[in-house]
Amino acid sequence: MRVAWLECATGISGDMTLAALIDAGVDRTAIESAVRSLNLPDVRLRVETVVKGGFRATQVLVDHPEQHAHRHMSDIHGILDQASLTTRQRQIADRLFLRIAEAEARVHGSTVDKVHFHEVGAVDSIVDIVGAAVGFDLLGADQIVCHPVPVGRGFVHIDHGICPIPAPGTAEILKGIPLADVAIEAELTTPTGAAIVSSLVDRFGPMPAMTIEQIGYGSGTMTFKQRANILRLFVGETITAAKTELVSLLETNLDDVTPETIGYTRERLMRAGALDVYVTAVQMKKDRPGVILSVLTTHGSEDSMETILFRETGTLGIRRQLLERSTQHRDIVTVTTPWGEVRGKRSWQTGRPAQFAPEFEDCAKVAADNGVRLRDVCRSAESAFLKDVESGTLPELRESETTSPADTHPRDHHHDGDHDHHH
Repeated sequence: MRVAWLECATGISGDMTLAALIDAGVDRTAIESAVRSLNLPDVRLRVETVVKGGFRATQVLVDHPEQHAHRHMSDIHGILDQASLTTRQRQIADRLFLRIAEAEARVHGSTVDKVHFHEVGAVDSIVDIVGAAVGFDLLGADQIVCHPVPVGRGFVHIDHGICPIPAPGTAEILKGIPLADVAIEAELTTPTGAAIVSSLVDRFGPMPAMTIEQIGYGSGTMTFKQRANILRLFVGETITAAKTELVSLLETNLDDVTPETIGYTRERLMRAGALDVYVTAVQMKKDRPGVILSVLTTHGSEDSMETILFRETGTLGIRRQLLERSTQHRDIVTVTTPWGEVRGKRSWQTGRPAQFAPEFEDCAKVAADNGVRLRDVCRSAESAFLKDVESGTLPELRESETTSPADTHPRDHHHDGDHDHHH
């Protein structure tokens, strides 16, 4: 699988992303052609080689006449409508502009149609977004991974005055995105950069296991004493076929809670969307027996899970860890037994036979309705699956399957936890 990893040690912006894509080998001519097709008067893309902190990098600048236009979403659509973009390139560009418009509308109490872009509506930002859309399309990565995003410190001057970093619009876009603290007094991540990572990145974390084929170095316009202002884009092939994602593990020690309360809390957590909840017996201080209540949940839902834990258990503290989880491709298929239909989870890795786990509740219902043994129904479902595989009657395996275990299977049976300002 072709994967791209963004290492944003000094943040990310539209021009840095575009420069990194070009430096990584994306067809510069195709990007320039797309920019010309926007029909923006006297606009030219300037690509230069620069040195930042002693390291060579590519820098992209947009030459254009001075302008003070504040564009609405309809104006952006009008510009894109006349551009020579493929369907996918247009979809990516629309997604980026919409992400920014939604954030601006929320910040200013307006609507997507009424909000007007300031910096992001400027010519250079329009060019950066369209160029990035074309670049990522041509890059052809099956998965995009990103380093946690630094936003910088201090204040930035925008059309509405002086704002603390991150500016309100940028902060809104970055909701749910892992951030990194970098002690640099500057705006490191711009609205365009924030839109790119929040709209296009599949997951966040360290560099995945991969064979590197290309590295693109995209330079920002500012120069820092502390470190080179460069965005690195690594492109290559993954070593493992398993999918990986970031999940959070929440844990708390309990020695004064009844088993009934723990069971009730577990049910509430599972209904709220936890991937898995389990209990481990431990010996606590003063030799008191107790348990560790562990909750595995999707990254970004930690606060809601902690609210349940605090409210129901009365615990004084919860430990939180960010983990990387590998999963197999999966979907739900239905097989036919002599007593009725049974759903189950089909899972697989690239190049390996699929596995099948019949759904317990379906098997139990079929067994009860027909007066047969549960294990006979389960075995019959597994046999039916193998026959369907041989006959080719099951839906085709799809490598792009992204459905999470939480969406495809009840969680009380299978435990998935085990298994713009340029800068």
